[in-house]
Amino acid sequence: MKINQIIIALVLFTISQSYGQQTFSSKLLDSKTEQPILFATIQFNSKSGVISNDNGEFNITIKRNIKASDSLIINCLGYEEKRIPLINYDNSIIFLQSKSIDLSEVLVTNKTYTIDEILDKIKDGLSTNYDYDYAKRKLFYRTSYYTKIDKHNVQLEKSTIPEFNQQLVDSLIDIMPKNIADHTEILGELYGKIEPQKYQKMEIFKACQLYDESADINFNNYEERFNAIFRKYIKRDSYFKIKSGWFGAKEEIDSSLFGDKKEKEKVVTDAMVEAQKKKDSLQKLGFLNWKKMMIHNFENNNFIDEDNDLNFIHKSNRYEFEVSDYAYMDDMFVYEINFKPKRSEDYFGTMYVNTEDFAVVRVDYKNIKPLSKFSILGISMNKYLKEGTIIFQKNDNEKYTLKYRDETFGEKTGIKRPIKIVEKNKNVKGRRKQNELKADIHFIIRNIEKTELVVFETDALTELDYKNFKEKTLVSPTKLSQYNPDFWKGYNIIEPNQAIKAFKAIDAQD
Repeated sequence: MKINQIIIALVLFTISQSYGQQTFSSKLLDSKTEQPILFATIQFNSKSGVISNDNGEFNITIKRNIKASDSLIINCLGYEEKRIPLINYDNSIIFLQSKSIDLSEVLVTNKTYTIDEILDKIKDGLSTNYDYDYAKRKLFYRTSYYTKIDKHNVQLEKSTIPEFNQQLVDSLIDIMPKNIADHTEILGELYGKIEPQKYQKMEIFKACQLYDESADINFNNYEERFNAIFRKYIKRDSYFKIKSGWFGAKEEIDSSLFGDKKEKEKVVTDAMVEAQKKKDSLQKLGFLNWKKMMIHNFENNNFIDEDNDLNFIHKSNRYEFEVSDYAYMDDMFVYEINFKPKRSEDYFGTMYVNTEDFAVVRVDYKNIKPLSKFSILGISMNKYLKEGTIIFQKNDNEKYTLKYRDETFGEKTGIKRPIKIVEKNKNVKGRRKQNELKADIHFIIRNIEKTELVVFETDALTELDYKNFKEKTLVSPTKLSQYNPDFWKGYNIIEPNQAIKAFKAIDAQD
């Protein structure tokens, strides 16, 4: 084939690929209330699909030409199934109508059970209804960390170092980021036994991390500024006595504060370069191993495990239950069962139970009180939030595997204490005390972790297939300083929330 023919063929292939792929985006709303519909399943011709996010939004890519018979099939708990023809679809808002349930339909093949009988059948089915065998799970995982400084106050009462004054402290607090966010997203396949604590293998197709490095840069700038001040006033052979209230500690001065001699600089630099190379390799290896462990733990961290704190089934005697309604979910009738603690347990919520096999197919839960809380001597911690949703789907083995899970965890940490730092030196004449800093500090920091996992497909796997699969271990995420809608273009993921879409690293300050 001549070169011009090759070029023409490549151009035609590229054009056909672009025309053979189309992305559809929309938002699901309740037809009466116009409220967003969360966690709805949007499937393409009953095969691959996605889930709507916590604002009812979704984005699905079809990797071939659209045919007249193609449609999106939308299912959600409590709503009528809806089919959207794709041939002329314009990405407009989709309204779903609530589905009324005729109780006689539910009871055609089921007798009326008491709530205690239903709970007994749920417990009996925990070991048989759910699949723990070898499987390949194609998934998308997103974890977001948010840190907000609610209170930040440092009052300097005494300083023998002129440059270290209230103005410097205030300037440091002013440039300190009060809201920090970090998002990691991973698309890949997890191989192994679904059973908890089993070793997994993983192939990561694509990953990114939205992270603001400017906070580190600003901190490094101020660290060098502090070091210059300390080198001017602090003696090399001194040590620090640090005291806060009744508590005290002795801290030796880090020799790196005073730098190294010229002749050692090259040796140190070379060693640092080698150390950094090793660190980079370990980080790549660590990213895969750490994330696959986190994903596997997250998919198993649920009510099925007897030792889990979501104990409303295994310790059902500590909760009150009520069958509040019936609903329709993914071609099955389900009991809608509300639960709340009788006395000191942590959670309330709703679980949806298949009326045929008594499998729990969905749970929405939230803590009713702080999970733990303490305050002593000016230090406090409050684990104030844990809420989430767990949804299962039936696979080809007629057993249930995880389809979607999200959880939000929040805690507050506070410190309100005096602090005193004294430089002492035993090698000088007279008083050992050289310099002193004294201040009152008051910080309240709130941390929120939100994790989402959607499993697009779960395929049975033999033990031999699992053993033969070879991992690509050196994997690292693409670092992004702001949200880029093109990064996941052509891939099916969970549509990001508004906080992620608005993410942008601030400019570093000198």
